[in-house]
This record gives sequence, C-alpha cells and structure tokens, in this order.
Amino acid sequence: MDAMTMNELHVVYGDGTLGLHGNSFDYIFSYEKGGLESLVVNTAEWLYRVPKLTFWRATTDNDRGSHFSTQSAAWFGADMFITLKDINVKIDDKSLGLPTAPDNNRFSNEIFAKNVAITFSFLTATTPQTTVDVTYLVSQNGNITITVNYTGTTGLPELPALGLSFIMPEVADGFQYTGLSGETYPDRQAGALTGTFDIVGLPLTPYLVPQEMGMHMATHSLTVKNAASQQTHNHSTSINRLAFNQHTQPFAFSALPYTAIELESATHIEELPLPRRSVITIYGAVRGVGGIDSWGTDVEPEYHIPGETDHAFDFTIVPFQ
Repeated sequence: MDAMTMNELHVVYGDGTLGLHGNSFDYIFSYEKGGLESLVVNTAEWLYRVPKLTFWRATTDNDRGSHFSTQSAAWFGADMFITLKDINVKIDDKSLGLPTAPDNNRFSNEIFAKNVAITFSFLTATTPQTTVDVTYLVSQNGNITITVNYTGTTGLPELPALGLSFIMPEVADGFQYTGLSGETYPDRQAGALTGTFDIVGLPLTPYLVPQEMGMHMATHSLTVKNAASQQTHNHSTSINRLAFNQHTQPFAFSALPYTAIELESATHIEELPLPRRSVITIYGAVRGVGGIDSWGTDVEPEYHIPGETDHAFDFTIVPFQ
C-alpha cells in the first residue's frame, strides 16, 4: 500500500454488502436492508439498525382537533413499511450499478477510492405510490453527506414530516447543538434565541398523553455524546461524539429515546417503555403544530408540507470533531 492509498477509502465488495474502511472508521452498507448498517468510529458502533425514512410524527392534540392525522393516515403506513426499489453504487463518480455476487468476484481486495456514493431508491406504501431516494456520499476523511430526495405525486395527502431517523444502541448521555433555543417548530420559533446549547440526556416533555415533542428548528450542527463503555488508563471515562452538520441548508432535528410510532402507541406517559435506545431524526420538512385552538382550526397554510410537491434536504455526518 503506497502513501496515496493510505488516505483513501478501502472498498470491500461483499456478496450483499459494501464495506468502506479508513483511518479509525469502518462503514458497512447493506443491500438487503437498504442503507448504512454499521457506522463504527474508533471502535464505537453508532447504529442499532439501518437509518429509516420518517414520514410520521406522533399525533398532537391540535392534530386530533383538526382531524389531520386521519386525513394523512397513509403516511403512518408509509412510515412503517417501505419497499426498496433500486440501488446504485458509484466509485470515484463511476457507476457500477449493484455489484452483488457473483459480479463482485471481479474485484480484488485492494480497491481504493477518494469517494463512494451509494443511492437507495424506495417506493412508498401509499396510494398513489411515490419514490424517495437516499444517497450516501462517503469522502476519504470519513465524512458522510446524506441527500434525501422526495418526489411529489398528484393525489398524495400532506406530510406530517420528512426526515431520516438514526436509532443508536444506547441512550445518549446528551447532545450539543447550534441553532435555536428550546423546543421549536415552524410556527413556534419567533421567541427563540440563537446560540450553542448543551443538553443533558434525552429529555421528554411530560404530556399526559404522549405526542410530538422535542423538535429543534434551524439547526447548523448537532453533536451526540456517549460515554465509552471502557475506562481510559487514568480511570476517567472517555466520551464518544458523532456530529451531524449542515450541508447546504440548516436542518431540524429531534433527539428522543422513542420513535414516533412508540409515542403514538402510548395513551398515557406511563405506558412508554423504559428508554433503551437513542432516536436521532434529521428533518428536511416539519409541519407546524398550530395552537390557535384545539377544537378544529388547522395549522396556517404556510406551515403545511404538500405531498404533491418535491422536497429535498441534505446534511453531513462528521465522525471526528
């Protein structure tokens, strides 16, 4: 291995996976599961399962009053079930299609690249159906720029949200973000302050009936923090960090110990299971929450997410801060 390839991505073509390895990071993409299956940085695994497209948010009291959830219930099913339609791999901008077995046998174990892009195309479980593409562009420094492209289709109802969720193996110790203070939504952010904020744990809003909570709009960067399981030589606990940074535009995010479906399923807060994972969701579009009243007034039109319109967002995962 020469000096040039030492700083490049080592590409490993598995029968059903694509492995990308670099200096202190290892990524595995699963063709079967449709995404990034393993994200290891400095021996720490950050993923419990493959990142998941998110179309649903837990119903709010205002949603119930305006019957929004019943009108857009198709997106609940789409959030639960989705079909992987196509996969395309590019190595240094050269398209390889889908290099599964036995085609992968033509590659040696000494393949190196400056960048690798893999696009997963999904078909939603809606009527009519539409496509959503998720592209992971991995650079040789380990950064992963993720782009989500939603294709608007005539006849689809309004979306509750559009995001990508990362479920992590443990409950995070906390997170730091640069953006707006407190919990904010498209129609609830005018009073927020801009700054960098440190949050301990994954706090929940103690609603009597669990519902949508914990959104942070107009975010430039988010860093999730976990204490390493092993102790350092001086008996202090090391902290692992994984950052999500703005790429072209600020994003919204939530950091909770539950998925939207888990929140939706609980009718009282004591019905929520014990926290076991971290659910970090990066959003490109968020519906407003309203609040004019809770008896039927809809969210103002500018805070809707039309299902018939194209939507796109991107962000970058930075493994080393």
